[in-house]
Amino acid sequence: MFGKNKKTAGLTYIAQGSKITGESHFDDETLIGGAIYGKVTAENKLIIEANGLVDGELNCQELKVSGVFRGKLHCEKLTICGTGTVEGEVASKSMEIFEGGQFIGIRVKDEVNLLKELGDDIPPMAELKLQTQE
Repeated sequence: MFGKNKKTAGLTYIAQGSKITGESHFDDETLIGGAIYGKVTAENKLIIEANGLVDGELNCQELKVSGVFRGKLHCEKLTICGTGTVEGEVASKSMEIFEGGQFIGIRVKDEVNLLKELGDDIPPMAELKLQTQE
């Protein structure tokens, strides 16, 4: 009860009107109401609010977009809300677009994670060459 040290989840908020340029790293859930330009790494969920903008390269666990993302994205789960726009290259396992949301760009397979999932099912190169010659 009292006196016990409990670790609470933190929250980072970049307010509307704020602007960050360069490389950023966030450990906890992050809300973006302002603008970030550059390379962003988020260990947790990142939410771009309706007035928010992220322009650059983003690596995160989960991204929810109500504002604008432009650039290269790598995440486990992407949600584009009704007011959200994602422009660029997206590598994600899961992608959901709500009515009104926009995706302008390409979605690529995450080859590194795909190879991990396939594991031993991937034949050696020598076997592949033999199969193609038959």
